Amino acid sequence: MDFFEPTYLSFFSRWLHVLSGVMWIGLLWYFNFVQIPSMSKIPDNEKPAISKVIAPAALFWFRWAALATIITGLTTAHLNGYLYDALALGILETGSQKSTVIGIGMWLGIIMAYNVWMIIWPNQKIALGIVNANPDDKPAAGRKAMLFSRTNTALSIPMLYAMVSAQNLY
Repeated sequence: MDFFEPTYLSFFSRWLHVLSGVMWIGLLWYFNFVQIPSMSKIPDNEKPAISKVIAPAALFWFRWAALATIITGLTTAHLNGYLYDALALGILETGSQKSTVIGIGMWLGIIMAYNVWMIIWPNQKIALGIVNANPDDKPAAGRKAMLFSRTNTALSIPMLYAMVSAQNLY
C-alpha cells in the first residue's frame, strides 16, 4: 500500500477528522450533560478533584481535539477538492448542494473552535485558578465559559447533521 497515494491520504485524513471530532464533541457533551449538572451534587470538599485534576486534563484534550478536528477537516476538504466551494457555501460556479451543506457544517465547526480557544478556554483558566486573576472574577468567567460551552453544544447538533447529511448529496 502506498501511503502517499491520494485515495489513501484522503481516507486517512477523514479518519483522523472523525477520530478527533468524536473526542471533541464527546468531551463537549460530557461537560454539558454530565460534569456541569453534577457539580451541585458534589460535596464542597470533593470539588477540588474536579476543578484541579479532572477539568484541566479534560480541557486540554477538549481544546486540542477542537483544533485537530478543524485542521483535519480542512485538509480532508482540500484533498477531496471541495474546500473553496464549501467555504463559499456552494455559491461558486462549481458549487453544489453538497458544498452548501458541508460548508454550513464547516463554518459551524470553525465558530465552535473559535469559541473553544478564544472564549471558553481563557475564561476556564480564570474560573479554575489556572491563571492569576481577581477572585471576584472567577464566577463571571465560569459562567461565560459555561454559556459558550452550551452554545457550542447547541451548534453541534446542526453541525453534525450537516456533516453527515452532506455525504448523501451531490
